Amino acid sequence: MSKKIILLAFCVALLAAGLYLYRFFRNRSSPRTDQILAWFYDETSLAEYRMKTGAVCGDAPFRFPTDGLIGFIWDDSFRPGHRHSGIDIFGGTGPGVVSIYTAYPGYLTRQADWKSSVIVRAPQDPLKADRQIWVYYTHMADAQGNSFISDQFPPGTSEVFVEAGTYLGLMGNYSGNPAAPVGVHLHVSVVKDDGLGNFTNELDIRNTYDPSPYFGLPLNANENSDTIPFCE
Repeated sequence: MSKKIILLAFCVALLAAGLYLYRFFRNRSSPRTDQILAWFYDETSLAEYRMKTGAVCGDAPFRFPTDGLIGFIWDDSFRPGHRHSGIDIFGGTGPGVVSIYTAYPGYLTRQADWKSSVIVRAPQDPLKADRQIWVYYTHMADAQGNSFISDQFPPGTSEVFVEAGTYLGLMGNYSGNPAAPVGVHLHVSVVKDDGLGNFTNELDIRNTYDPSPYFGLPLNANENSDTIPFCE
């Protein structure tokens, strides 16, 4: 086989792979994510989709933890190889303005090096009582890492019981890199237990549960490509 034929075959395969990835990510994000991206340029739009703190959708066990618009949801993909492991709720304000509260009761931990995050252990999953889950909340700091977490939960806090609706802190834009802050939002995920009483790595979506049944909202990107999640 000549080098030209091999090169041509390689180019065709590369083009096909590129088209597949484009269609895959485009289909995953449209039109719901298109609406969210447009909202970033006009945060006065989509006001009818803003959720309120404490809202409970149907008979879901979790209450809504803050005021804001649900932007990105579980298993959204922003780039090849990425799978979003929770939900992002955007307040539409600057950092340090919008309050955040617990969605479900449990035992709160804030590790000594956590500037913007806490995690709450629920000994009994409300959907499956024989397993334990963890509810993770993050981005509660400004771009430089100045924490917005409540003074009630200083670094090193371990296993402090909190009721649903307990004040946690304020929405921020901390990414770990002061030169590249994220948009102001709260990221929440439902994290699996490792079977030994410890939480698993939330960054890997395989270590998290689809949050849809916990919040009573369509929060799974595989099933919801066109609807901004909302309930009264």
